[in-house]
Amino acid sequence: MMVITVIQNNQTIAAISTAQGEGGMGVIRISGGDAIAVADRVFRHIHGRRLDEMKGYTAAFGKIMQGSEALDEAVALVFRAPHSYTGEDVVELSCHGGLYITRQVLRVVLEAGAVPAQPGEFTKRAFLNGKLDLTEAEAVIDIISAKSRSAARAALSVKDGALRRQINSVKGDLLGLAAHLAAWADYPEEDIADVTDADIFTVCNRAEDKLQKLLLTYDSGQAVKQGIDTVIAGRPNVGKSTLMNLLSGTEKSIVTAIPGTTRDVVEDTVVAGDVILRLSDTAGLRDTDDTVEKIGVDRAKQRLEQCGMLLAVFDNSRALEAFDYHLLETAQNVPTIAIINKTDLPNQLDINKIKSYINKIVYISAATGEGKDELIDAITSLAGTDKLNPSEGILSNERQRANVSAALKAIREAKAALSMGLTYDAVTVTLEDAIGELSEMTGERASDEIIDRVFHNFCVGK
Repeated sequence: MMVITVIQNNQTIAAISTAQGEGGMGVIRISGGDAIAVADRVFRHIHGRRLDEMKGYTAAFGKIMQGSEALDEAVALVFRAPHSYTGEDVVELSCHGGLYITRQVLRVVLEAGAVPAQPGEFTKRAFLNGKLDLTEAEAVIDIISAKSRSAARAALSVKDGALRRQINSVKGDLLGLAAHLAAWADYPEEDIADVTDADIFTVCNRAEDKLQKLLLTYDSGQAVKQGIDTVIAGRPNVGKSTLMNLLSGTEKSIVTAIPGTTRDVVEDTVVAGDVILRLSDTAGLRDTDDTVEKIGVDRAKQRLEQCGMLLAVFDNSRALEAFDYHLLETAQNVPTIAIINKTDLPNQLDINKIKSYINKIVYISAATGEGKDELIDAITSLAGTDKLNPSEGILSNERQRANVSAALKAIREAKAALSMGLTYDAVTVTLEDAIGELSEMTGERASDEIIDRVFHNFCVGK
């Protein structure tokens, strides 16, 4: 990978890299040109050996010293540049976990000559030293914040370069074409093969197809990574709260046979298959004179207008009524699954009418759990995650999506310019715009402002 730049103010930085709380182990990471020297000032090998005598990827057992006093036992791991996370000399001091001990060890490290690391500064140095591109650096925070197996898998694939390889493939094709066009235009006397319209369309069509497919990963990727605002709605006593409890695995909502039991929105976050659902169990839709329940019904209607997915629940043993039809109308504007509950009771519901409004229908008994697997399959299908292959790399944030969208737009403009008979110079300009967007995405041409924005949300110590 190409080295973007070098760190101009190469101070040696240090921070606690493990979660700050009680635990079996705490890690203080030191990185920079004086990392080993700083560590040698506070670490005493059990046999008196110095860390600067050790090779990279080796460990030593000893004690952390504050002057002549031992603070704690510790293991020192030595990594020598450029074969470390940051590309610099790095020492990681692993001591006993706990707020007091880790903070005291960090304090003596800072007193020994290190300075406190800024949020994300270790990963930022890895990026600046060419160890990671910008998409891979962003994947680090996604791995840390992953809330499901698929989210972790997707983030790890990006960290391993899956997204970079896709972008570089497109960018390489465009660079080759742009270079050929420039050489052909600038050196007409040289024996350079002619570029034809067909050649340009072939490259642009291939790039357009790849970027369009990549854009399609964004929404389903967000469902895996961030989750979907999902509303459970229906008339009173159709089984909404029982469904909420079934999906969450806990008695989150109160369940009774009394209509209007749920008077406010009950929320929980659950993982359904590969999809994170930010669930809201809402008050039953009906007319009511109860002031508190009416507020709950109004909030339910408001949530219906704002949600990203609707689980519309109907009672198999009851005929459709006015509020059912209101729910069906609302479902026209929201990705919806119709859930026919209480399938163990005699059918009174006009299911064909529901099918005329909603394509995805699942039959369950929320009380017994029957049909839960089919519901999860329907949720993953509606979210698009059943077709998502995280190992191929996905767009994980709005910055990446914006760069790909802008590159795609530029490629389409290049095709339009060619169709209108404009000169190859005009085509080259739009191709260079696309290349610039993709280069900004991976960080090769990113401004300091963009780089700072990427690392702003990192935790200290990473």
